[in-house]
Amino acid sequence: MHLGTRPGVSRRTVLSGIAGSLVAAALGSPARATTTATTAAATAPAPLLLAGARIFDGHSAQLLQGRDVLVVGERIEELVPRGQGPADAEIVDCSGKVIMPGLIDAHWHSLLAALPMPVAMTADIGYIHLLAAQEAERTVLRGFTSIRDAGGPSFALKRAIDEGRFPGPRIWPSGAMITQTGGHGDFRLRAEIPRGPLSPLSAAEIAGISAIADGVPEVLRRAREQLLLGASQVKIMVGGGVSSQYDPIDVQQFTTAEIRAAVDAARDWGTYVAAHVYTSEGILRAIECGVMSIEHGQLADARTAAAMAEAGAWWSLQPFLADEDANPQASPEAQAAQREIAEGTARAVELARSHGVKIALGTDILFSPDRTWTEGRQLAKFARFMPAAEVLASATSGNAELLALSGQRSPYPGPLGVVAAGAQADLLVLDADPLADIEIIGDPARMRLIMKAGAIVKETLGAASLS
Repeated sequence: MHLGTRPGVSRRTVLSGIAGSLVAAALGSPARATTTATTAAATAPAPLLLAGARIFDGHSAQLLQGRDVLVVGERIEELVPRGQGPADAEIVDCSGKVIMPGLIDAHWHSLLAALPMPVAMTADIGYIHLLAAQEAERTVLRGFTSIRDAGGPSFALKRAIDEGRFPGPRIWPSGAMITQTGGHGDFRLRAEIPRGPLSPLSAAEIAGISAIADGVPEVLRRAREQLLLGASQVKIMVGGGVSSQYDPIDVQQFTTAEIRAAVDAARDWGTYVAAHVYTSEGILRAIECGVMSIEHGQLADARTAAAMAEAGAWWSLQPFLADEDANPQASPEAQAAQREIAEGTARAVELARSHGVKIALGTDILFSPDRTWTEGRQLAKFARFMPAAEVLASATSGNAELLALSGQRSPYPGPLGVVAAGAQADLLVLDADPLADIEIIGDPARMRLIMKAGAIVKETLGAASLS
């Protein structure tokens, strides 16, 4: 199934993985796999031609036909006329298949998705990072070649993946979620309050999961700390949540001065702020202060949607439907809040589309180790509210456009999320047309080849397809 760990992998794929790992370890950066370790170290990789497939390019509602995808190194060199690739190219027969860009999850928590909340708050941080590395491999094997991490200490994981030490997606890290006292990221126990000037940091703060800040100087300090660590964007909490111990959904968090402080810190670094918030009042406050990405927002009204469109802000939505895939909630209050947000999900999509708000799509699977496998299936649910072509475009080129908002803080050069000359070679080969059957993006078994940065991560086309 994937490099060197399960049966059914072609000889070329195994050698590619070994060579890529050796080169990455030697150079300290990811490298596209080549046929053998010797040639990988000595020469540029041979061109790879994905031949015979139709193509979803990340934008169009029609599949492109009559073109093959030529990959050189980490990038797509060009889309060549069928059968006219270079003579020295290694050919992958994708006849009858569909090529599309790798999926992008715009709201993912690399360290918090695949473990229960009690473990996240009490386990050794080393154990948490080991579980995250395990889940990172599963994430890329679900076809998600990039994720925007919306909160948590993912810097070390990102580095290890980028160095080729573990398989996993590209990560745009936010670092610690910045929260006020009693806000959505305040995970302290009641016995830890009150906090004095000499009180120790909470376990979540020490781990880098969240950072409690009250007042402009503290918000500036915590935002700048995350940027120092390598955050590509800053995440703040400006409203209540479902999974919180203390803050109901309707609670507004951070004053305008505090929000502006975070925005100023991010702008000084050439990037932006993403804000967790559900209500119209909280969204309007965030937009007024310059926040460029609204995370969730399922309780927004038409006036708020219009304001988001006017500001050019992104609406980062998740398929919160209170169904079998929802994050588990124990208390009756949290379950009631979850149902309220579920009722607003369809309305939020409709408002965003009718007002021309830029939509990003993510899943926000949180503290749910038995649900991370539903990541692709959950994105496919958006086809209930908009055409499948729009869902696929949002989950590829659209989400890539949001990632590019990080400017020079973006850790990876673009373009991304498209099948086009010059783009990063993050590609999926599917056994059917996702425009006609979007459920395929939730079924990794139907992803016959997964490629990240030109390296084959998974291949089940069969050895005969590689010539």
